[in-house]
Amino acid sequence: MSRERTRLVRTRRTWRGIAGAVTAVVLVGGGFAVANASTDTQGGKSAVGVKRPVDKKATGVGAVVSAANAFLNTLDADQQAEVLLDFSQANATAWSNLPCGSSCRPGIQLGSLTDTQLAAAMQVVKLATGTGKGTGYDQITQIIKADDVLNAAQSTSSAGPAPSDTASSTASADPSASSTATDAPTDVPTGTPPSGGAGGGGMGGYGSGVYFLAFLGTPSVDGTWQLHFGGHHLAVNETYKKGKVAGASPFFVGVEPSSWTADDGTTYSPLEAQRNGMLALTGSLSTEQLATAKLTESFSDVLLGPGQDGQFPATKEGIKVSSLSPKQKQLVLKAIHPWIANVDDATAKKLMKTYEHELNQTYVGYSGGTALDTQGDYVRIDGPGVWIEFVCQNGLVFQGKVHYHTVYRDHTRDYGSEFTFS
Repeated sequence: MSRERTRLVRTRRTWRGIAGAVTAVVLVGGGFAVANASTDTQGGKSAVGVKRPVDKKATGVGAVVSAANAFLNTLDADQQAEVLLDFSQANATAWSNLPCGSSCRPGIQLGSLTDTQLAAAMQVVKLATGTGKGTGYDQITQIIKADDVLNAAQSTSSAGPAPSDTASSTASADPSASSTATDAPTDVPTGTPPSGGAGGGGMGGYGSGVYFLAFLGTPSVDGTWQLHFGGHHLAVNETYKKGKVAGASPFFVGVEPSSWTADDGTTYSPLEAQRNGMLALTGSLSTEQLATAKLTESFSDVLLGPGQDGQFPATKEGIKVSSLSPKQKQLVLKAIHPWIANVDDATAKKLMKTYEHELNQTYVGYSGGTALDTQGDYVRIDGPGVWIEFVCQNGLVFQGKVHYHTVYRDHTRDYGSEFTFS
């Protein structure tokens, strides 16, 4: 078997192993600051990790905490030290959409875990996120699978147009897409990403093995802590306080290719719900409304990506939702929902009620075109709380196609309102 073919097979098996392990799991009970960890490396062998209580009957946040403890119980002391970190501003804001591995995010790398540990890790993510099809955990797993597609393409160095890609093949380097936010796509890798995302990947690169999980603070039903999970094109930040979700943002999600068909014939389009919601919303606007909604800036990436905490524009732009028809207002809510559905269903429902209450003070804006098929096509929803951006970029690996970057933030609830940004 050729080296390239071996890499492809190994990559395909990676996520199958993750998915299979998660299905089979049974719960039985950088420079990042470390909390509650101790190690003993005498003789090169790590000490046994601290054992934590597991409640198989727990529900809600209690179930997430129990799953977090069950995962920690599979780790040795050194590994627990990688996962359990201080809930500091430096650690909480250390997330990225770049394929930069552990150099830009904290936590333990999925590719370093055994099958049992991996299953336990993904069970935590599954219980903490939504159950909808194409949203929540289902979407997260698709985003990770997309990175294996990138890894396979990068390994063969022959990436062509993405199969079954729904994006337009006419995307071009739009000279007007010179956003005031960034002058170039922010996920351009430095050098050639290494192959072997199946478990190596080192500091960076593409692949399902190059995602990281950390608990900032100690998981509990009465304290404050954060579930911090992500990798290339994914950042999940969920903050818990006194047994409730205090913040489900920032949540970054992107994808390249935007759509593909796997070997088993399954077609994946991880951001279809987000894209379709935005298309339905902008498609409902009249010519006059579109003129009002048009933003003066152009964008090549999201404005409030990594490192842009608290940098919300001082003035809201676009068309005010209070001026829209009742049907259009419902389309705004439907457009918002797929991002909010990243968190557990009960919390998502509460957040949606809040954003519905604030709907008349919310604005919708766009730049470029509204078809969301060309670089620089951009849509934004900005309310008293909710902030959502969706932007198209030219493909980096699958050139000639666009790929998507999106982000969900909240003006007052990012990181559970734990930090103040100037």
